[in-house]
Amino acid sequence: MSSDTFEQYLEHLAVGIGHADRVDPLKQYCTGLMLPLPRKSVEPLAAHIDPLHVSARHQALLHFVGQSPWSDEALLECVFLWVKPAMAKYANPWFWIVDDTGIPKKGRHSVGVARQYCGQIGKQDNCQVAVSLSLATPAGSLPIAWQLYLPESWCDDVARCQAAGVPEPVRLRTKPQMALEQMWRAKAAGVPIGIVVADAGYGNECLFREGLEALGLEYAVGVGHPSTVWAAGTGPLPAKPYRGVGKPASLLKRDANHQPVSVKTLAMNLPPRAWRTVNWREGSNTMLRSRFAHMRVRPAHRDYWLSQLRDEVWLLVEWPKGELEPTKYWLSNLPATMKMEELLATTKMRWRIERDYEELKQEFGLGHYEGRGWRGFHHHATLCIAAYGFLLAQRLRQ
Repeated sequence: MSSDTFEQYLEHLAVGIGHADRVDPLKQYCTGLMLPLPRKSVEPLAAHIDPLHVSARHQALLHFVGQSPWSDEALLECVFLWVKPAMAKYANPWFWIVDDTGIPKKGRHSVGVARQYCGQIGKQDNCQVAVSLSLATPAGSLPIAWQLYLPESWCDDVARCQAAGVPEPVRLRTKPQMALEQMWRAKAAGVPIGIVVADAGYGNECLFREGLEALGLEYAVGVGHPSTVWAAGTGPLPAKPYRGVGKPASLLKRDANHQPVSVKTLAMNLPPRAWRTVNWREGSNTMLRSRFAHMRVRPAHRDYWLSQLRDEVWLLVEWPKGELEPTKYWLSNLPATMKMEELLATTKMRWRIERDYEELKQEFGLGHYEGRGWRGFHHHATLCIAAYGFLLAQRLRQ
């Protein structure tokens, strides 16, 4: 790593930090995050940055990350502007990866902590969960938006929210709602439009997919096996013809012979010739491959409240050899002319964010912040992303 280039990067970030008094703590904090320390909370950062004045440095950094009112959005924009040129040469196309990540946490006073699913440990436990939007290419991805998810137990506890410094406008929202807001802001800010990739935690919600379509975005998102669709050649009945009495009927109808099927049922009844074994990415030791099938379908979720058929989309199914049933399902509004290999490459782009979160946590201390407040949680994450952004840009340029 070139020290001159890193110093130029820190000067670039200083534009987004606001007051000049914050520039030195910004540089010190980011420098500390780049060091090979086992833990990157405020105290060990201070001890390594200024070993002769640990107490004073600790207080200064603690104020900078936990109390100072600089804008996370402005600093993330500076990171994005630095990294974007290095990413652009690999962007064919761009992707937007929607995801959330859990940070294990003890106690109940740290902002947003509750018993909920934590992917890091693979089960329900006390943790904080943040929703993020990453701009991605096959060569790397960068979080461009990051916000803590507040469970209902927190949103209903005004006193606890006030003690943690939660801004008053923050309200109870689902993770898909948060992700849609992040994408709306990204589009308004002129971020390069990407194909949206998300797991079934987001794709299962029909309102999320409809929100993406309302934003004019293409997507390839996971869904669960109970999701219902209309197979090719099937569909709901049109509204009953008007007979001149009362209000005309307008809603689509179903009867015993016109019912949608689950994606699992549809996949299990496909003929053997529908399945193809495809290599989809080179792994660390071997080529990753599996069996896939794809077909055109219409999502059926509550379409009896609609007056028009939904558009056809792709259903992509993975059924690995040796498994008793299919393991993964995706819906995508990518063009009907798209080949399976292209569709598969898009859906599998989610692996990038899993790798990046692992590096943000292990190498840059994303989960090491020990404060309890809203501002500190977001400031620390923003600075971790800033440190990671420099490393990402260096890798891509080399």
